[in-house]
Amino acid sequence: MAVTGDRIGPALSRERFLGGEPAGTGVRAPILDSWLRCRLLGLSPDGMELPHRDDYDPDSRLVRAAGPVLDRLQARFSGSRMNIALADANGTVLQRRFGEPELARTLPPVQSVPGFVFAERFAGTNGIGLALTERRFVQVYGAEHFAERGQANACCATPVRDQLSGRIAGVLCFGYPYSYEHPALSVLVRRAAEAIERRMTEQSSERERSLLDTYLDAERHARAAGAAADGWHVGPSVPGGPEGPDGTERLVELAAVGLHPQDQTILKERATELLTTPRRAAARVALPHGREATLLSRPVTSDSGVEGMVVEAVIGGGGPPVHRLPLPPRPGPAAPVSTASPSPADAGARSGSGSGSGSVRGLVLVGEPEVGKYAMEARRRLELLAEASSRIGTTLDVTRTARELAETAVPRLADYVTVDLPGAVLRGDESTAPGTDLHRAVLHGIRDDCPFCPAGERLDFHDDTPHMRALAAGHAVLEPELRSAAGWIAQSPDRSRRVLEHGVHSLIAVPLLARGVLLGIVSFYRSEDPAPFGEDDSRLAQELAARAALCIDNARRYTREHTLALALQRSLLPRGLPELGAVEVAHRYLPAESGVGGDWFDVIPLSGTRVALLVGDVVGHGIHAAATMGRLRTAARNFAELELAPDELLTHLDNMLVRLDREEGGEDPAGGSGIVGATCLYAVYDPTTRQCVMARAGHLPPALVHPDGGVTFPDVPAGPPLGLGGLPFETAEVELPEDSTLVLYTDGLVEDRHRDIDLALDRLTRALAHPERTPEETCRAVMDAMAPEHPADDIALLVARTRTVPPGRMAVWDLPADPARVGEVRAAVTRRLAEWGLDELAFAAELVLSELVTNAVRYGGEPIQVRLIHDRALICEVSDGSSTAPHLRRAASTDEGGRGLFLVAQLAQAWGTRYTPQGKVIWAECALDAA
Repeated sequence: MAVTGDRIGPALSRERFLGGEPAGTGVRAPILDSWLRCRLLGLSPDGMELPHRDDYDPDSRLVRAAGPVLDRLQARFSGSRMNIALADANGTVLQRRFGEPELARTLPPVQSVPGFVFAERFAGTNGIGLALTERRFVQVYGAEHFAERGQANACCATPVRDQLSGRIAGVLCFGYPYSYEHPALSVLVRRAAEAIERRMTEQSSERERSLLDTYLDAERHARAAGAAADGWHVGPSVPGGPEGPDGTERLVELAAVGLHPQDQTILKERATELLTTPRRAAARVALPHGREATLLSRPVTSDSGVEGMVVEAVIGGGGPPVHRLPLPPRPGPAAPVSTASPSPADAGARSGSGSGSGSVRGLVLVGEPEVGKYAMEARRRLELLAEASSRIGTTLDVTRTARELAETAVPRLADYVTVDLPGAVLRGDESTAPGTDLHRAVLHGIRDDCPFCPAGERLDFHDDTPHMRALAAGHAVLEPELRSAAGWIAQSPDRSRRVLEHGVHSLIAVPLLARGVLLGIVSFYRSEDPAPFGEDDSRLAQELAARAALCIDNARRYTREHTLALALQRSLLPRGLPELGAVEVAHRYLPAESGVGGDWFDVIPLSGTRVALLVGDVVGHGIHAAATMGRLRTAARNFAELELAPDELLTHLDNMLVRLDREEGGEDPAGGSGIVGATCLYAVYDPTTRQCVMARAGHLPPALVHPDGGVTFPDVPAGPPLGLGGLPFETAEVELPEDSTLVLYTDGLVEDRHRDIDLALDRLTRALAHPERTPEETCRAVMDAMAPEHPADDIALLVARTRTVPPGRMAVWDLPADPARVGEVRAAVTRRLAEWGLDELAFAAELVLSELVTNAVRYGGEPIQVRLIHDRALICEVSDGSSTAPHLRRAASTDEGGRGLFLVAQLAQAWGTRYTPQGKVIWAECALDAA
C-alpha cells in the first residue's frame, strides 16, 4: 500500500492505472475490477456528477424496517465522525445518520443529503456501488475510491436482502476516517444489516397476521348477521361435529377433518399456486384414495390496507364451477411461504353452506400473492435441484455431462446456457491455467439463432469480463443488466450488440469448481423473463454448477484413466502387421465405450512361409485386463516362436494363466476380482499345402469366406477357456481353398445384450459374402454392419486372405541316409537356383544345405527330405525322422568338428528347428539381397 500524506491506499498504483500502465500488485482484485469497469464506462475521477432523485420513497418498507436499527447505530457512534448511509437497490441514498450532527452541515451535499445515486456507473468505485456490484460485504480505503472526493475516507458496506424474495433490497454503509478502522466495524455492519432483514421479515408476518385477523373477523360478522358472503350462504355456528343439524358446512382445521398429512400437503401446494394470482378462483384437487376437494380463493383487504388472498378447501361437497389457472411461466426469487390457520376456537366459530350436505370447509392459506409466488418458486427450485440430481452425470463423458447441465437449466432457470472448458479438461487432464485455453463445449438455448460463440470455438476472455472475474474469484458473478456491463460488452462489441438485440439482458457466470480444481465456467443468460437474475437465481445456478462440476470432474478423471488404459492397451497390441507372402491381412480394433477390455490379436510369421493368426479376449475390463492381455500376447508369441502346435500352445497359455492367478491370490490390485480366464483362437496356415490347423479355447469359431462367396464356420472343437487348468485342447485341420478369406473376431462383434447372437451371425455372414473385396474393404464393411454405436465390449477383427506358394517356386528332394548323395543335392540346388535367377545365393545355399543334409544323414533317421522354397527369402529345409535337435556351439581351435551350425548361423538370416509328428525339420532362411 502506498502512503500519500495522511491518506493510506494504493495511490501510486492508481496513478499508474490512470496513466495506462499496469496497476501495482497491492491493489485488491475487486478494486482493480471496479477501476476497469469505471474506465470502460468513461468515468473521470475529477469529473463525476452524481444524479439526484427526488422521487425516492422516504417511508418505504426498507426505511421503516431500518429506522430503529439506524437509531441504535447513531446512538452508539454518538460524538464520532461516523457517517451511516442506507441506500436502496439502485444505489439511491434513502437515509443518513451522523455520529456528530454538525457533520451534516460541514460535509458537501453529496455526502450529507439523501437522494444522491451512488451506483458504480455514476459514482465509480465506492462502498455502496461496489457492494451492489459484488453483491457482498466490501471495504474501500482512500485512493481505492475512483472519485477524488472520496479519497480522504474509508468505508465498509454490505447488502441488505429481502429474506422472502432473496433479492437485494438495499445497502448499509459506514463511512469514517482511517483512524477509525477496526475489525469490529465489519462485524457490526453485518449484524446491523441482519437486524434490518429480520425486521423486514417481521413486517411481512405482521401483514399476514393482519390479513388473517381481517378474514376471521369478516366471517364472524357474517355469521352474526346471518348474511351471505361472496355468494355463499353462511349459516349459524353449530357446536359438535363438522356438520351441523341443518346440513351446512362448517369451517374447521384441516387436521380436524381427518385428512392425512399427505392430503394436507397436496392442498397447500395447490393453494400456493392459487395464492399467487390476485383474483377470485377455484380449482378441483384429486386426493389419494378417490377423495376430492375444491379449493376456493378470494381477495381480502385488512383494516390497514394490506391486500391479500384467502384460500379455503371444501371437502366432501361441491363448490362453484372450476376454472383452471395458468401457472407463472418460470421460477423467480424464492422464499418460504407463510401459512396461517385459525385456532380451534376460531375455526369452529364459522360455518357456511356448500352445494351438498355433509361438506366441510377449512382454511388452507392466507397471505399476499407475492409471498405465495415466492413459495411456489422456491418449491420449483427444489424440484429443479432434485431433477438435476438424476439428469446430470448419466454418463462419464465430459461434454455430454456439460450438455446435461445446460439442458436441465433451460428454460426453467435460464434461456441460454454456455459451458466453456479448457482443452486439458476435455482431454481428461487438470488445467494449470483454466482461463487461457477455454473452448466452448456446449451452447444450448430456447432458440438456435442467438449470436453466441458456437460450440467448438476457442475463447479468449478479457480480464474484466464476468467470466474471468468469476474464474479469478472462485464464485459466481451476477450481471443483472448486461447493457451496463462494460467488460462484457468490450469483449466483443458487435457480438454483444447482436446478443442484446435478441433480448438477452441478464447473466450469471459461475465457475465449475470441484475438489479444489477449476474445470471451466458455465454462463446462464436470461431473455424471455423481463425480470433480471437475482440472488436466489445466482444461488440456484451455483448449486447446479457445483453438482455438475463434480460430475464433470468424475468424467474428466474417468477420461484420464480411460485414456491411460487405452494407451496401455494399444501399446500392447501390434503397432503394425508384417507383410507376408502367405496371407494378405487387415485388422480393426474398437475399444469399449465404458472401459478398455482385454481383447487382442496378432499375426506371427513362422518358418517355412507359414503364418500364425491369433485372437483372444481376457474376461473383464480395465487396466488389469489390459495388462493380462499383454502378458498373454507376449507369451503366445514366444510359444509360437518355439513352433508349438496349436493345442500345445493353448495348453501352455492355460498353465501360465493358472499360475498368474495363483501368484496374485485371485485379487485384482485395484480392488476388483482377479484373473478369471480368457478365450483364444489360434490358427496356423501353411501356404505350401493350403492346410490350416486351428484350436480354440472357449472362443467363437472363425468364419471362412470361399472364393464363390459362400461363408462357413469351420467345426473347430471349442475347448475350455484359458485359466481353468488341466483340461485338454483339440485341433482341427482344414484345407483352405485358394484365394479364400479367414476371418477371426472376438465376441464383442456379435454378442450384445440388445441382439440375438444367431441374428448377429447371420448379419456377419451377409457382410462377408463378397469375395471380391480386399481384406481392408472387408474390415470396413463388417465394422459398418456389425459394430454398435456405443460398444459395451471391445471388438477385435482380423481378416486374412490366403495365398499359396506356386509349385514352380518349390523344389523337393527325397534322400536315403547316404553321405554320397550330398553332392547330388548340392548340384540340384545349384541348377534350381539358376532357374530362379538366384545364382548369387548358390554358394551360401550349397554350404547351408551341405551342413544340414550331412547332419541329417549322420545323426538323424529316414525319411530324409530336402525342400527349397523361393518366397520373400530363400528357405532351405531338411527334415528327418529323428526328434533330436542339433545345438549351436563354439568349437575350440583343436576340435575337428562342431563348426557346421556356426557356419549356418553366419550365412543365414535366421535358422531353427520345428518338430513334426514324423520327426523334425531344420530350416534356414537366406535373404534374397544377401549377395
